[in-house]
Amino acid sequence: MVKRIVIVEDDPDQRDNYVDAIIKKGYDVTAFSNREQALKGFDNELPDLAILDIILGDEVDAGFEICRDLLSKSPTLPVIFLTERIAEIDKISGLRLGAWDYLPKPISLDYLAERISSLLRIKEARVQSASGSTSAKMVGDLSIDQEALLVSWQDEPINLSGTEFRMLAKLVRVPGHAVSYDTLMNATMQSLVTNNTINTHMRNIRKKFEAIDPEFDCIKSEYGFGYRWSVKQ
Repeated sequence: MVKRIVIVEDDPDQRDNYVDAIIKKGYDVTAFSNREQALKGFDNELPDLAILDIILGDEVDAGFEICRDLLSKSPTLPVIFLTERIAEIDKISGLRLGAWDYLPKPISLDYLAERISSLLRIKEARVQSASGSTSAKMVGDLSIDQEALLVSWQDEPINLSGTEFRMLAKLVRVPGHAVSYDTLMNATMQSLVTNNTINTHMRNIRKKFEAIDPEFDCIKSEYGFGYRWSVKQ
């Protein structure tokens, strides 16, 4: 079945370019120019994946509001923010809302199409994992499935963003070995990442584990170098 992609973008030239590029990849595409149109459209039918700008017309946080509404209807729906708002606080806000990716404008249309394809594959892998087919790796109390981007701790699922998941995967690849800031920066797949950005991501990851296990203490800081995953004895 052809996957349905929805784009919410108020710039008509950008919107047309996105639509043309994604249709060429074999997807069914619907586009909206503002929040009101998008919400009405979602009431009729939900997409397989949504691409949202954040600023729509005079509404500076419209994309965030659309994302919140979408995920209340379908919590597992892949959402991509595609925006000129690239401040770290905006990225963190978008990912905390539950977006699967946060991409800056301008963007290569080929790269955008590849991200769509990748996230749809991940969604399918998660469906298969939920049905009992899994490729999860166990590291102590941690279960990590790199195909479905799923993590659980003591059999309790943990909702990590894509960036957080990739950083965790680097940490647990060789438990006990220190992972450098440079390696963790590469895992974010973003440019202009600082050590402070990595530290912020690590604090967020720790908090999510601690919400399940207040005694969680597997992520160790290696001062001036990076982080290490320490397996409980």
